[in-house]
Amino acid sequence: MSRDCLLIRNAGPLSGEVTLEGAKNAVLVSIASLILADGLSRLTKVPASHDVYQMVKALGELGIAASFDERTHELVVDATTVSGVTVSPEIMKSMRASILLMGPLLARCGSARIALPGGCSIGTRPVDLHLRAFVKMGAVLIQDGDFLEARVNGQLKGCRIVLDYPSVGATENIIMAALGAHGITEIVNAALEPEVLDFIELLKSMGAQIDFTFPATIVVQGDARLRATTYCIMRDRLEAGTLLMAAAATGGSISIPDAPVSALELVLVKLEDMGHLITVGSQGRGVTLVATREMKPISFKTMPYPGFPTDLQAPMTVLMALARGTSSVHETVFENRLMHVPELQKMGANIVVSGDRATITGVKELCGAPVVATDIRSAAALIIAGLVAQGETSMTGTHHLFRGYEGLDEKLRSLGACIDFVN
Repeated sequence: MSRDCLLIRNAGPLSGEVTLEGAKNAVLVSIASLILADGLSRLTKVPASHDVYQMVKALGELGIAASFDERTHELVVDATTVSGVTVSPEIMKSMRASILLMGPLLARCGSARIALPGGCSIGTRPVDLHLRAFVKMGAVLIQDGDFLEARVNGQLKGCRIVLDYPSVGATENIIMAALGAHGITEIVNAALEPEVLDFIELLKSMGAQIDFTFPATIVVQGDARLRATTYCIMRDRLEAGTLLMAAAATGGSISIPDAPVSALELVLVKLEDMGHLITVGSQGRGVTLVATREMKPISFKTMPYPGFPTDLQAPMTVLMALARGTSSVHETVFENRLMHVPELQKMGANIVVSGDRATITGVKELCGAPVVATDIRSAAALIIAGLVAQGETSMTGTHHLFRGYEGLDEKLRSLGACIDFVN
């Protein structure tokens, strides 16, 4: 069966209980970090996403033994045999996380040759934060077409690095490089997202010495000798948020017993502000939502954690499009993060965009339409819109969905959704 088009129909309120996969935004860097240790390491609760399979292939090109069992969600890596520093563009062009291999390869092998995702050029891209840090630590950069090579003569040097912006990827990459550097590295204005903290816990289980100082500074002890480990990836807060919003939009109820509540606090506050009933489980684990019949308008801006996550802005926009009154959103994290808006407008949403801001006036109903997903989170948003729209919605661009979610369609069907892949 083709999986190029998703057909979505309104089947009424979603209700039931679901459990979560491991965090997509934590797993790729966790896999990359296993390059730093000899021996057999295991990651559990690994989502069966497209990018995970690509990362396994990338490790194979580096001479590293890696295997993934999608039935048990366990990934096994033995980096003892690492023998290469180059990953082909054929693998990396479809995975933006390719740059995350540079830090551990520099730390362990003294060089790395990475095909930048989509043939990105150096100069105006966010990877500059990674590269400037590596240069400050003593690396030399050479760009050759779509390849970027980094080399260090001897060993990287620990230093104080001040990030212009608390980038998740840059923070993680610098931490991995710093573990192989001589001396201590301080990362100022570091990202402190839950996925970064989970990644640091993984590294600590391998023997890394990493501390925090105020404000937002991560201190990494270099010259690390890391050991193999077994580690369970944190549950995906973004999957949790997506499922909560799907239930909220359809007027249903949902229970997610393994939801990481502390990582979702502002999202839950905003859902409560709209009128939905939120109940948190004992010991702060798990959450239940019972949807309101009439949603109130809200306003928010996306921010690095603990602010509202940019990855849930698009799904939340659907709820705002159905609220009674006028809502607003200010996207401050990524450019072009409002590309789902024209597709929602096709379905009858009343949204006006000005730069990185959107003003959303609620409508009584949306109407099914042919729509195109342009990224992972727009795909999730358009599915939610299709679940509440009158008539049928057909969504193409489904490959984005597979990069960020495992079996989202199956989980929604278990809650009562009418959603199927069609030819």
